Order: sequence, then C-alpha cells, then structure tokens
Amino acid sequence: MSFFTKEYFAFFKELRKNNNKQWFDANRARYEQDVKEPFKLFTQHIINQLVKSDELIFTNASKCIFRINKDIRFSKDKSPYKTNMAAVFGRGGTKDQRPGFYVHIGNQEIFIGGGMYMPSKEDLEKVRQEILYSNEEFSKILKNKAFVKNFGGIQGEKNKVLQVDYKEFQKEQPLIANKQFYYMAELTQKEVLAKDFDKVVLSYFQSAKPLNDFLFRAISSD
Repeated sequence: MSFFTKEYFAFFKELRKNNNKQWFDANRARYEQDVKEPFKLFTQHIINQLVKSDELIFTNASKCIFRINKDIRFSKDKSPYKTNMAAVFGRGGTKDQRPGFYVHIGNQEIFIGGGMYMPSKEDLEKVRQEILYSNEEFSKILKNKAFVKNFGGIQGEKNKVLQVDYKEFQKEQPLIANKQFYYMAELTQKEVLAKDFDKVVLSYFQSAKPLNDFLFRAISSD
C-alpha cells in the first residue's frame, strides 16, 4: 500500500531552505495535504497491523506522532520546524520511554528502529539484571539472522565505569555497559515511495520484536 508521494519529500526539501513561520504559513495547505495527512494514515495503518499480534499496542495515531514544531528553548538552532515526521509504536504515545518501534521520515534522513533510547536509572538497572541472568537468551536474540540483517545490532552510549557486579561479566557481554538499547536502519526515498513500504516496515519491526519483548519483560519484572 502506497502512502507517500514525491511531494512529501519536496515539502521538506524546501522547508530546509526556508525554515521560518512566514514560509510555513504560506505553505500550510501543502503540509496538511502532502505531509501531515499521509503520515497519519501511514501511522494508523502500521498500528492497525501491529495490534493484531499485540493487543496492548497504543492505538491513537495522533498521540504517537511527534509535533513538527521544535522545542527551541535550549537550542542554539532557532529554526522553528523539524525537517521530518516521526512516530513511535508501543504501549504509549510519544512520551512513553518503554520499549517500542520508531519511524523517522525526512527529505535527507530516513530511518526506522526501536528499543529503549532513554531508560530511567531504575529501568536501566532492571535491563542489566535481566541480561546478567538471561544472557544466553539475550545473545540468541541478537544473533537472529533477520535482526542482524536488518539492524546489525544494538547501539547506544555506554557507562565508562560499572559497578563491581558487572565488571567481570562485561568481558562476556559488553552490552551490559550500555546506557541505551536501541537499533536503527537507514532507508531510502525509493523504498518509502514503493507500494510495499508498509510491509517492509512491518518486517523490520517483526525481526526486532523478540528484543523489545525481552526489554519489556525486564522492566516489568519485580
């Protein structure tokens, strides 16, 4: 099923050169028609497919899509708009930090991924404990052929210093030092414009679901 057109990318290409309120207001109709509406339809479609195998998936597409307006309060870059659309797919909306999936589609940057990007200290400790006690299962998930093909592996910043309990184990499983547990794959405009883009996204997500399930089990356990 096709959701996006060349006009979607053309809008962001021009926005990148004219990132100001005056230009955006003059092109708001284009944004609504070529960007916002197709992205929302795409997001809802993906949600509708995911919920078939996970009834706890959050189903309100509007609350899963990030606003195009930037928060410029603490940024040196005062351009008011993002040059992409993005959405999360999980148990909550955009403010939910639990494991989920992510789609980011702009004119220059296009990627999909998921995992846990900003876990709390409490959840990070729970994930490390789960890895420590279930490393064989964790390692098997990461070696899955589909996951490796699509995402390569887990990314994220690491702690330079670990507590004593984890130092020795780090030799066996270096990912115990991670502060983030996310994965990402870059895609192309050609792939986004293809009729089977939704199926491609869902296949990527399916290959990462065992990892998300592992992470969710970790933070859900007492």
